[in-house]
Amino acid sequence: MSDIVAVDHLISAVILQELKALEGFAPENLIENVGFRARKDRPEGVPESEILAILTANDPNLAVKTKFRILLTKWDTAESGEWRADSDPRSMERRRLVYTLLGFTDSSIEALDKEYPRDLSGFTVISEPMQWDPWYTDTRRAEHDFYWRAYRGVLEGRWDATAISKLDSATDEIVSRLADPERDASYQSKGLVVGYVQSGKTANFSGVIAKAIDAGYRLIIVLTGTVEILRSQTQRRLDMELVGEENIRGGIDPDDSDLMAGVDYAGQGDQDWFDGKFLKHGVNIAEQDNIPGIIRLTSPNWDYKKLLAGLGALDFRGGHELAVKSKKLYDPANLHRTNVRLAVVKKNKSTLEKLVADLKRIHTRMDEIPALIIDDEADQASVNTINPNRRGKSSDEVERTAINKQISALLELLPRCQYVGYTATPFANVFVDPDDSENIFPKDFIVSLERPSGYMGGSDFYDFDRDFSDNPKTPVTSNEAAFVRNIEANAGDGRITTLQRALDSFVLSGAIKLYRESHGAKEFRHHTMLIHESVKMAEHAALRVEIQQLWMRSAYSSIAGRARLQALWAEDYQPVSLARAEDDDRVPASFDELSDFIGKAVDRISSLGTPVLVVNGDTDIDQPALDFQSTRVWKILVGGTKLSRGFTVEGLTVSYYTRRTLMADTLMQMGRWFGFRKGYRDLVRLYVGRAVVAGNKTYDLYEAFGAIIQDEEQFREELKQFADTEEDGRPCFTPIDVPPLVYQRLPWLKPTAGNKMYNAELKFRGEGAKLVDFSMQDVRGKGENNAAHFAAVLPLIIELDRTGEFQYLERRIEGDRVGNFEARYGIIDAQVVIDVLNQFRWAPNWEFGPHAEFLRRAIDANELTDFAVLLPLLTNSVTRSVDGMEEPIPIIKRKRRLDRPGFSGSSFRQRHAIEHIAGGEKLGGDVAESLYTPTRGALLLSFAADPHGVDPNFGANPADLKPVVDPRDIATLFSYALPKAAAPGGRIGFAAKKRGNQLVVTND
Repeated sequence: MSDIVAVDHLISAVILQELKALEGFAPENLIENVGFRARKDRPEGVPESEILAILTANDPNLAVKTKFRILLTKWDTAESGEWRADSDPRSMERRRLVYTLLGFTDSSIEALDKEYPRDLSGFTVISEPMQWDPWYTDTRRAEHDFYWRAYRGVLEGRWDATAISKLDSATDEIVSRLADPERDASYQSKGLVVGYVQSGKTANFSGVIAKAIDAGYRLIIVLTGTVEILRSQTQRRLDMELVGEENIRGGIDPDDSDLMAGVDYAGQGDQDWFDGKFLKHGVNIAEQDNIPGIIRLTSPNWDYKKLLAGLGALDFRGGHELAVKSKKLYDPANLHRTNVRLAVVKKNKSTLEKLVADLKRIHTRMDEIPALIIDDEADQASVNTINPNRRGKSSDEVERTAINKQISALLELLPRCQYVGYTATPFANVFVDPDDSENIFPKDFIVSLERPSGYMGGSDFYDFDRDFSDNPKTPVTSNEAAFVRNIEANAGDGRITTLQRALDSFVLSGAIKLYRESHGAKEFRHHTMLIHESVKMAEHAALRVEIQQLWMRSAYSSIAGRARLQALWAEDYQPVSLARAEDDDRVPASFDELSDFIGKAVDRISSLGTPVLVVNGDTDIDQPALDFQSTRVWKILVGGTKLSRGFTVEGLTVSYYTRRTLMADTLMQMGRWFGFRKGYRDLVRLYVGRAVVAGNKTYDLYEAFGAIIQDEEQFREELKQFADTEEDGRPCFTPIDVPPLVYQRLPWLKPTAGNKMYNAELKFRGEGAKLVDFSMQDVRGKGENNAAHFAAVLPLIIELDRTGEFQYLERRIEGDRVGNFEARYGIIDAQVVIDVLNQFRWAPNWEFGPHAEFLRRAIDANELTDFAVLLPLLTNSVTRSVDGMEEPIPIIKRKRRLDRPGFSGSSFRQRHAIEHIAGGEKLGGDVAESLYTPTRGALLLSFAADPHGVDPNFGANPADLKPVVDPRDIATLFSYALPKAAAPGGRIGFAAKKRGNQLVVTND
């Protein structure tokens, strides 16, 4: 027997044992059942050195290595079996124990550790202590694993073993936190899984569904987005990779062409069906006692319909499925012999109402059905956006939005129903009111998935934390230089020039793909470009015509057209591909090698009479349908909502994006250019608007995406901080105990829509080098608040021991004018300043707390050490002694605001100096420049006449004040600018609050 056959035999024997679900599956079984151990007293065995050589061979796809890696992961995470001794899952001790049981010596173990590193992260879990003893054990998993093994087999043809192992572990974590479907007492577990945009969340919930079916869940409801194109895509993927051909065909003979014409996929001419790419289980499921069939209540062509006469398809007791009718459906005697019902349903009010109504009609008691709701894009439509507090209703009278009401109805109707939401943008979900028992707050667990290998995500288009001050950005050193192309013009010739270059990029990248195919690369079946400028269908239609006309003018077969492509190759694609192409991606030596493929790419894109497809709800456009399943798609796609969430644009290579939105989660979901780009990662280009005009404002969308990406990463880091467990394994924190912070780096870009944030609490806010006024003092009473404020700042005034001249820039019709003002100033420790400011009393429904929290965080991070405090000596002010002070202070005239409490803000003339000191634009003069340090803020003090007992709405005249002024008659006003480095673009943090905590989120 050759070495490789011996080792493969060894590993295969363990796999076989796993398939047979033998009791006590453990490393020593490998030794006992196969008779192998690398010991000197077994000369007939394969030498350890030769075993090691095979297990560490250079070929990463070697079957024996794949199987061994999967087994290691299972042993690493095993929670039962005497062989484990006292070793903890995923620990170094556990791995060493496994290797020792397998008979490897220390020198081999060192080599194996390098080849098979342990999975130390993979995902983050925050969970409620489970309401039951662990039920999803190794033994339980081994007893029923038909659908998981089938799904894993599908993945083994596409993924490497490490990725499969991580998915296996992550899905185990999720399923183990669902209630045991065989449990007598019902329990609803609710959780949230956080992934990345276009990062394989569907693969994760497909794995969860497979394991849930094996475990005993018999009603699976998958809620997709709000558009049919996404629902249909999700249905097809589940059918293809999990349900399998046998369940789709039912009892129809695959050779009966007449009957097969009515079967999904076969009847529609789906190429993947005929190419054998749909999962085949290889057994007649109807003849298996312990393998449930899957009855699909929806298809790729239609959403859930009222079953009426076909109601038996949903009814577990309507036929002869139950082996023991006197027992409950969830009894083990019945559960694993009962078929599964699967419905892939769009989030549509009427559709969900039909499902709820049909469930109420069946014979099976609702409290017997182990059900699982998978809510894909859980932050879209599922969240209740009606604030119960605003309407003054009790918790029993919560008014709900239409979709949320139907999800709540399902959860109320099915006591054994588990809810797992999936999203890449969880901001709306973590703001859900946890006290609302029928809502979808993830009370039991939050799982944050890691970024998968091979994924091209947000950070791959940015150069975060890289310094290019001494070196230019190149495709070798800079992601931005490699993949991002700016759209500077919104209209006119500049816009057309950029759009033309984007079209040229699409053609050229298509030619390179065909070139790679001719040199052995796997077929690039789809090649797409996405143009997203608007959500309006009329604008889509106009843009389609514009692109068609520009395509005709591009003249790719002409000398001029070829010259443009050659220049683009030399300036862009060749240097990027040489720097970024993966090992197997062939890069042409010259443009001439692409010549034959350019025409072929143009022909494919122009096929079916148009290079452009509009993807929206407009049925009046005469065009071919977008069908990634049955046809090859090489097209330019124009769309809005349908292409902006959940839906996978296959083969997406060039994106042209200029649509602005004010919500971070909505903007992030539009990033369809994120995803897996095997074989053409170096060809991806993002054309993005850098100066998009909306109203009287201009927005940099590249900056906006970058801010969201960093905010999301900090959110995930926040989750990790609270994922610790006690020594006994119980969680230190639960989802309700720890409302993770949601960050907002750009002040204009909120985490999610305002109506989803009624349960959000503003935790901190700040923006570097920008002056912020704090004039919302509490002006009620008889001046006692004025006196308290003046007493608080008196120690600061005493420290202002220097006088200097500062500048400002005044813009006038006749030209800019530089002005100046004098001010007393001093440098004061930041903590001292915070202690002073925390003594101020504020108007009702306004709090300084979020600003104070930001200051505290900046101090802790060594981003703020002190303040330059300025007291301007303005020409239009009067000086008065306050409460017997030796040195008088300037007092100015300020009006109280008529629209809300407080006073009007500081004069623009002082803003330049304050922002200059804090690291902003250098307009404050030489003294301001001398005061600048990277960790220094600047604070502006002003005092306004505010005599109590006098109507202050029109402002009191400081000249009318007595020589010695009572502090009750002086309003203390302050403004500050934080160091620019503490928050270059602004930082805001929100968290979820429980009902009853009254805190108003305001924008200064």
